[in-house]
Amino acid sequence: MLVLITGATAGIGKSCAEIFASNGHSLILCGRRKERLDALKLELENNHKVEVHVLCFDIQKHSEVETAIRSLPAELKHIDVLINNAGLAAGLSSIQEGKLEHWEQMIDTNIKGLLYISKMVANLMIPNKKGHIINLGSIAGKEVYANGNVYCATKHAVDALNKAMRIDLLQHQIKVTAIHPGMVETEFSIVRFDGDEARAKKVYQGMQPLNPEDVAETIYWAATRPAHVNINELTIMPSVQATATQVIRH
Repeated sequence: MLVLITGATAGIGKSCAEIFASNGHSLILCGRRKERLDALKLELENNHKVEVHVLCFDIQKHSEVETAIRSLPAELKHIDVLINNAGLAAGLSSIQEGKLEHWEQMIDTNIKGLLYISKMVANLMIPNKKGHIINLGSIAGKEVYANGNVYCATKHAVDALNKAMRIDLLQHQIKVTAIHPGMVETEFSIVRFDGDEARAKKVYQGMQPLNPEDVAETIYWAATRPAHVNINELTIMPSVQATATQVIRH
């Protein structure tokens, strides 16, 4: 398979790159941090002897997404799997105190960025009458919690878009899946709290969250089902978490 992964330089995206590469699949890795992309490409090619192509662009900017995908050579336009992993939370404030720049960053990345690249890649898949789009949602797309307002709204949008893609792409035999994780220890909370690592660490204090590999393994499983099987959506949680806010801590 040829697998395109957005947000591939860290967390779930990087773990997805590692598990697909370790199973012999070719990769197109996307992200904004060129040094990290180049280092990951070198590591995966050396360790797993697979072909890795990198695209450095900002998924929030339509012109950059379009230019990047159009730049792919013909042999790399036969994408089998798109993993829409790029996404973030910015801030944890009430609606009346939220920062406009946080709102725009989440909407531009989590919704608009996902749409930009999904449209480009779906149109590459359609002539082949096959393909698979996997969207990274969140438990925040299934429920709403205090001060999560806009982030929850963006992930609810991903949930709705996943269902809409499944309907629209059905006639083209393209699979569509959403994976909705609960708490995963990545850079997520560091980004949410504008680099405040001490505050981010408290999010996972006294409990065992999921790690990126747990989610990547789930994504890999969904992507490798037989041709006649589609996993519409999965919610994956730490065993100590029941809802977005109900967590056992010790």
